[in-house]
Amino acid sequence: MSQISVNSLTFCYDGSYDNIFENVSFVIDTDWKLGFVGRNGRGKTTFLKLLMGEYDYRGSIASSVEFDYFPFDVAEPDALAMDCVASVCPDAEEWEMLREINRLNVDAGALYRPFNTLSHGERTKLMLAGLFLRRNSFLLIDEPTNHLDAEGRAQVAEYLNGKKGFILVSHDRAFLDGCVDHILSINRADITVTKGNFSQWWENKQRQDAYELGENERLMGDIRRLSEAARRTAAWADRVEGEKIGDIPNRDKYIKGGRAYIGEQSRKMQQRRKNIERRQQSAIEEKKALLRNIERSEELKIHTLGTQAQRIIEARELCLSYGERQIFANLSFELKSGDIIALAGRNGCGKSSIIKAAARLAGCDMHGAADVPYTGLLKLPSGITASYVPQDTSFLRGMAADYARRAGADISLFLTILRKMDFPRVQFEKDMQSYSAGQRKKVLLAASLCQGAHVFIWDEPLNYIDLLSRIQLEELIKKNRPTMLIAEHDRAFIENIGAEVVGMG
Repeated sequence: MSQISVNSLTFCYDGSYDNIFENVSFVIDTDWKLGFVGRNGRGKTTFLKLLMGEYDYRGSIASSVEFDYFPFDVAEPDALAMDCVASVCPDAEEWEMLREINRLNVDAGALYRPFNTLSHGERTKLMLAGLFLRRNSFLLIDEPTNHLDAEGRAQVAEYLNGKKGFILVSHDRAFLDGCVDHILSINRADITVTKGNFSQWWENKQRQDAYELGENERLMGDIRRLSEAARRTAAWADRVEGEKIGDIPNRDKYIKGGRAYIGEQSRKMQQRRKNIERRQQSAIEEKKALLRNIERSEELKIHTLGTQAQRIIEARELCLSYGERQIFANLSFELKSGDIIALAGRNGCGKSSIIKAAARLAGCDMHGAADVPYTGLLKLPSGITASYVPQDTSFLRGMAADYARRAGADISLFLTILRKMDFPRVQFEKDMQSYSAGQRKKVLLAASLCQGAHVFIWDEPLNYIDLLSRIQLEELIKKNRPTMLIAEHDRAFIENIGAEVVGMG
């Protein structure tokens, strides 16, 4: 077992005055399986790039292993998948590759098809298999779950649980719990390493936050009490000092022990004054050490509209085919007012097609998405307003406020929601094309929450969204119980919001 040592790491991007990292130091073992968590925009991917040596920085990073990054660029995507994967592990034998993909439940035939014809899930699994076949390598795995369905996530989690020596960026709690033994956390003020899975880290964090909040309240009380004591003592000390130097009228009236007595009293009062001030400053310094890493998870708002209609979406014997390929058949469900339905199934089973068809029927802006050629009945009552969050964010350009205005959202509420989701103010002045994937998704979610709607139709809304923002959204949905049709692979999220799951195979 060897170690990776990070010492006094400081980094900021060219042209920026704010450091992404400042004097960061920690040590990890190369046998650990680390989950890497933190708010969107905190620098998780940037840190992985620093480990890869892609940016200049101050400080030092020492390691006896080589770092490899997932996902890697495929130079010739139209080549056979076997050749594409072999490019990162040229010393691996074919039988080793077959063994690895078998552990990931990938059919061996996938290796002999062009890489660009594979599904996103198959590509993810083949890339991971190839990287784990490299010798003396420590993997930096950046959000592998975004193209994996629930079944694929479970398979990859089981695979990673049998490996060691990696840092895994993921926002899926169940996925992290299934495959990591340490948590590397980018906090507001530092980076920390904690033993255990995500649930254990989260429990410890909540306990630490509660302790610090209690300590902060106690110290605030001490500071108020000491401030009042310091004020009274200062007044007394000034009065005694005045007696000593003779600037109080009729001073002889107050002198009982002579000049020496007054001098001693003045000395004692001044000493008491200094002692109180020292205790007060000590309490202030203790307070400064608290709350540095407490995340403000403020309550979000949602704008729901009331309706007399009990049945919001009715689906009867829906079928979808592309050419001779049948995607699904005889799908039926009813979404009633106040219900949440989560469509579940493998990638490619038609979840997004149903979401898009319902959103188009409700008159939502589809951002150029093609019509869904379904048969059967899909019906919404007249006058129903829907708010749609698409899976794709590539159409976002220009200023976020301009997009919200076009979407009919209240700008003040829109910006407030983004701030509550830890969205940096500086980003409001930038083109959305420069945003991270998670920040673009937050723009769509914030706009949706601001739009008055009878039903919220969300297609994989949590892709790239950080864990704390997911928890904020959970609390919002549990409290307000909006009518929703949603497709999402985060099992913990779906369970926590109490959704009715409609399976699609």
